[in-house]
Amino acid sequence: MNTTKRISSISPSLTLAITAKAKAMKAEGKSVVGFGAGEPDFNTPQHIIDAAKKALDDGCTKYTPSSGLPALRKKIAEKFKEEQGLDYDPSQIVVSSGAKHSIFNAMFALVEEGDEVIIPSPYWLTYPEVVKVCGGTSVFVEGHKENHFKITPEDLKKAITSKTKMLIFNSPSNPTGTVYTEAEIRALAAVCEEAGIWVLSDEIYSKLIYDGVKHFSMAQVSEWMKDHTVVVNGVSKTYAMTGWRIGWLAAPKEVAKAIDSFQSHATSNPTSISQYATLAALNGSEEELVKMRDIFNDRRKFMIERIRKIDGLGCIEPDGAFYIMLVVDKLYGKRFNGRKICGSMDVADMLLEKGVAVVPGIAFGDDECVRLSYAISKEDIAEGLDRIEQFVKEVF
Repeated sequence: MNTTKRISSISPSLTLAITAKAKAMKAEGKSVVGFGAGEPDFNTPQHIIDAAKKALDDGCTKYTPSSGLPALRKKIAEKFKEEQGLDYDPSQIVVSSGAKHSIFNAMFALVEEGDEVIIPSPYWLTYPEVVKVCGGTSVFVEGHKENHFKITPEDLKKAITSKTKMLIFNSPSNPTGTVYTEAEIRALAAVCEEAGIWVLSDEIYSKLIYDGVKHFSMAQVSEWMKDHTVVVNGVSKTYAMTGWRIGWLAAPKEVAKAIDSFQSHATSNPTSISQYATLAALNGSEEELVKMRDIFNDRRKFMIERIRKIDGLGCIEPDGAFYIMLVVDKLYGKRFNGRKICGSMDVADMLLEKGVAVVPGIAFGDDECVRLSYAISKEDIAEGLDRIEQFVKEVF
């Protein structure tokens, strides 16, 4: 049986593939340090778990409105106002089964067959796959390492054509940890406004930023930008709730209404119990978040310092999220166990032999790097980097 073109064109997630490989090796009794994690290694805070238990006990297990509980949508709108000064009516909020689902909904609503979607590179590997499914064409704009992987207004302007429909903007970034400043975002927004294009602003890591760096949303730039930006966020990273599958988007009323209609047929509502847990997360203290962020920051600094001591490797210091792009291109052309290293896939495969799982940068559009996550214990980070250093020493 032949599947459709749109489904057969999708590439499987390399991050999930690497994670699955590492888990299989562990199941065989092998020692593996997994740097592939895209989720906090902390449990969900207890008051959120308790809220879910209460929802179960109270019988809150029925359908909710397809776009989410009214109380949750209202709270999300309040959070936008409190934290970013953005005015959204609850009707402009659509709650979905994770931020990834929200991203798909936004692109499905706005990208037509043949539209071009600009994606700064390195990028989260799901973006181009969703563009493909929606019939669009991805246009990649390279963020240069000397500029902390950021694109400039000039880079963006050069990429815009008469077919450009949208810019996908991710700050803080997965995989680079890059955080754009307010001035940089305003400059990019000016280009978007001049060209009249939409922005999908993925802000899922907005509260995982370090050392006084501030988050600023593309939607905060102007009323025009707010009316042409879909903001995506959720609780997965902020509250260690990856498995609860709750994300949301904020959009202009007509776009939100269209997405609500589509979601009502595609999935109906996100899980009711998870929505009540999310409401507790947003209403509760952020004490656990602050602790988690402080631990991530400590690991981040430790990892950067340790990498800088390994000859032949380098990294660009991230300001947010929980990833570091390890620059490995100086190893290319050399050999390990008789095999030539030609790219990031080779590095990832060979490191697995040393008991280290990393994600090859080619998955994110940068074949000179591999991605490391510091959402693992400091002890595991130390052990993993020791193994990576040993690997580098064995390369010739």
